Amino acid sequence: MSAEVKVTGQNQEQFLLLAKSAKGAALATLIHQVLEAPGVYVFGELLDMPNVRELAESDFASTFRLLTVFAYGTYADYLAEARNLPPLTEAQKNKLRHLSVVTLAAKVKCIPYAVLLEALALRNVRQLEDLVIEAVYADVLRGSLDQRNQRLEVDYSIGRDIQRQDLSAIARTLQEWCMGCEVVLSGIEEQVSRANQHKEQQLGLKQQIESEVANLKKTIKVTTAAAAAATSQDPEQHLTELRDPAPGTNQRQPSKKASKGKGLRGSAKIWSKSN
Repeated sequence: MSAEVKVTGQNQEQFLLLAKSAKGAALATLIHQVLEAPGVYVFGELLDMPNVRELAESDFASTFRLLTVFAYGTYADYLAEARNLPPLTEAQKNKLRHLSVVTLAAKVKCIPYAVLLEALALRNVRQLEDLVIEAVYADVLRGSLDQRNQRLEVDYSIGRDIQRQDLSAIARTLQEWCMGCEVVLSGIEEQVSRANQHKEQQLGLKQQIESEVANLKKTIKVTTAAAAAATSQDPEQHLTELRDPAPGTNQRQPSKKASKGKGLRGSAKIWSKSN
């Protein structure tokens, strides 16, 4: 497709060079060739030429009007004025239909088959799909045919020539777009400012917590050292002795009463034997 676009540019430049020196019938014939040439879909530069604009007041006014239809109009516009315009070849019909699809795509990206069939004056869906495929190969538009939902989904389409009276509306649209961009940019800057403030607050809170933890560790260390100094022992040794006492320190002493009782019982037994 890129090769086709390159050739199209070369063909258009050749037509423009030829149109500079052409007049009258020769210029009208050249215009018909431009309208039929494959890949040429922009006609603004040709319309701006003084000798081309002179055709509007000559015997070839219908040719000039046909050129303006290809530049700004649609196939339906041609049908409405067909009696006053030159007949179209099949190649010219298809090109004008391609441009009509581009005009529809500028308004809506999903175009129902019914709308296309009516706007392009086609008889059946097969003709419509063939025309769309041809436009895709010509790099006029890019999209897909949704046969299940009977619609054309357009992803991209070329731009068409702009009339002078449309420039103010375009400028107004661009101005509104710029204002919308400024509003969005202002909102983004506000969100960034809030995020930075929140980050600073969280950083300060983190530093405060770390400082309190460090002070608490120091306090615990000093308290432990003071307790160990009070007992004249190493803190770790002191804690170990409290947890595991030395063996034999808590052993129970035998009861004297128990030993005495045992002795009395023994003496009683001896007394009974002597009797």
